[in-house]
Amino acid sequence: MTVPLTETELRAAITRELPGVHADLARLVAVPSISFPEFDPAHVQRSAELTAELLRGCGLSTEIVRAGEGQPAVIGRRPAPPGAPTVLLYAHHDVQPIGDEAQWRSNPFTVTERDGRLYGRGVTDDKAGVLAHVAALRAFGDQLPVGVVVFAEGEEEYGSATLEELIKTYRDDLTADVIVIADSGNWDIGVPALTTSLRGLVNLFVEVQTLESAVHSGMFGGAVPDALTTLARLLASLHDDAGEVAVAGLSRAAAGPLEYPSDRLRAEAGMLDGVAFVGEGSLVERMWAKPALSVLGIDAPRTGEAPNALVPSAKAKLSLRIAPGQDPKAAYEAVAAHLRDHTPWGAAVTVTLEADGEACTIDTEGDAYPAARDAFRVAWDGAEPVDVGIGGSIPFIATFQENFPEAAILVTGIGDPYSRIHGPNESLDIAEFARICLGEALLLNNLATALRRPVSS
Repeated sequence: MTVPLTETELRAAITRELPGVHADLARLVAVPSISFPEFDPAHVQRSAELTAELLRGCGLSTEIVRAGEGQPAVIGRRPAPPGAPTVLLYAHHDVQPIGDEAQWRSNPFTVTERDGRLYGRGVTDDKAGVLAHVAALRAFGDQLPVGVVVFAEGEEEYGSATLEELIKTYRDDLTADVIVIADSGNWDIGVPALTTSLRGLVNLFVEVQTLESAVHSGMFGGAVPDALTTLARLLASLHDDAGEVAVAGLSRAAAGPLEYPSDRLRAEAGMLDGVAFVGEGSLVERMWAKPALSVLGIDAPRTGEAPNALVPSAKAKLSLRIAPGQDPKAAYEAVAAHLRDHTPWGAAVTVTLEADGEACTIDTEGDAYPAARDAFRVAWDGAEPVDVGIGGSIPFIATFQENFPEAAILVTGIGDPYSRIHGPNESLDIAEFARICLGEALLLNNLATALRRPVSS
């Protein structure tokens, strides 16, 4: 039997390993592994190769795998000592596009330190997740008390299109007693969190057409409807005056008792002075447990190029976040029916589904959650972990639930409210990252004890 390291030994080991972990995080961030099809897939391959190198350095047998035309994922394995559980450690090594580079204060693919934070694309989401796993494994060295499978996906930011096929192909390699998904956020700096619910996602397009082609706005305006005005009225029907989603057939769920300070939310979102919140109920209820419907973009003439003509057709992209318990197919049909029923002036309307993803609620029963809460309480120097929901969607969690129904799933925090993932100047709090690495190491120790099975002689 492997003798577990003590808390003191693990603290010292994490402190010893962090400088090298920071250096390797910088190496990984330097690879622009954007998984969107418009970008060079060779960068995602390079990122997978570097991730595999890091895992081999931790003593894991490692391979790079892919399904069909999907992006490369990395699987690293180390067998469990007799009687010990196996833990799957998930992260992803691909990243979002950088957006407008002019909004970045430093090169997005060069890790830069400012005021106790590291800045760079993917420095939190989710290359810090990869390196948190590496840090915990390095801390244990040859005394790892559990079996480990590290699964670093390569296309999470583009929808995990081939994840299900990868899981089915490599099921035997990925099967574990506990799945730790390091791809969420903590409640605040100094306050760890476990994510227990996530909204689902439905993206769709709506297009209206009123004319065969553009016609003179002066000669026909006032009698003939243009498509942009028609679309604007249709989109306005999606919410009531309070900002509540006004689509019949969308469900709501219960939210936790946490109070989200309104001033903190305003600051985190970058809301302008005078702009009011939309919706009703507590802020966590609005963001975690109720549907949200946003207009992401509109195809229409640019203002500087628009002629004095009635626009014949206009198209919008909508993003619907659905509450846990809502079926995404039923949610899409509800929105599509609303759009068809509320299109004004008899305009032709076409509604098209782009993509959807399941919402999920995570079972917190069993021995894994007390083991995690105890580990995080120690790593955060006595701060009590909180259970949180997420308004965003991570559909692949439902995929893990469906394919590994016997495994406990822990969704742990990597970012914090100030990380600005997916946006310019994404960042990672250095001190918080040290707690995250220690917390994962302590978690593996706790799981080794809590889930230990008798060994027959």
